[in-house]
Amino acid sequence: MQWAIASAAFLASAVEFVEAFTIVLVVGVTINWRSSLLGAFAAAATLAVIVATLGVALVKWVPIHDFQLVVGFILILFGLKWLKKAILRYSGLKALHDEEAIFEETMAEIRARGETIVPRFQPFGVALSYKSVLLEGLEVAFIVITFGSSVTTSAAVNGIASAAIGAVVAGILVIVAGAIIQAPLTKVPENTLKFIVGIMLTSFGTFWAAEGFRFEWPLSDAFIPILAALYLLASYALVTWLKWDKQRRSAVANANATSITTPEQEEVRP
Repeated sequence: MQWAIASAAFLASAVEFVEAFTIVLVVGVTINWRSSLLGAFAAAATLAVIVATLGVALVKWVPIHDFQLVVGFILILFGLKWLKKAILRYSGLKALHDEEAIFEETMAEIRARGETIVPRFQPFGVALSYKSVLLEGLEVAFIVITFGSSVTTSAAVNGIASAAIGAVVAGILVIVAGAIIQAPLTKVPENTLKFIVGIMLTSFGTFWAAEGFRFEWPLSDAFIPILAALYLLASYALVTWLKWDKQRRSAVANANATSITTPEQEEVRP
């Protein structure tokens, strides 16, 4: 179970860190890296405090079954939100997330404000970097706390530690990749990651919500991959149907367009 928690936290965190890195990169390039990194590190410290205090409090004071029930339903809703976006993008009904476009748009907004590269700390740059990392990181903190607090193994090594390790590793990899590339991470298959994470969140949420109702799953924790497979098949079927429906609507629209005649065309008919 611990490896699954760490993996889910890693994948979910990677998506959020890629989005946060784009804004941090913009601030570093257009204003200065001092302001950008100060805001990012301050946000990371804030998130660490949130995870440490709230996570420990939940484990200590909330009964495990009650917590699993609440967390299960929250994870289901959270996972379905990610799945919805991924399914719509796979089916062509929603545009793919473009980090490069976000980079250019944010850079244009900063330049429009008249911000220039200066060696000293800039409050606007610090605030923008802090806000972007904090907002994206709050979802990471939510995942770390909910995943980790639902299953604990010991006081030293527990679910929160496993989830936190997964999130930290994801953050380090994104930072290292960004430092090497020094450009928006457009090659990261963000929609695929969101799809996988959506499946995992929904599967874990279903599993824990049922356990919150004292339901005993066959095969115990080993039933989670079965739930993931069922959600995967259902998502694949939905994507296939949406693509077919989109093509059908397009064909009907084209047929209607060609059948419409103008008054001039009516006049030349015998």
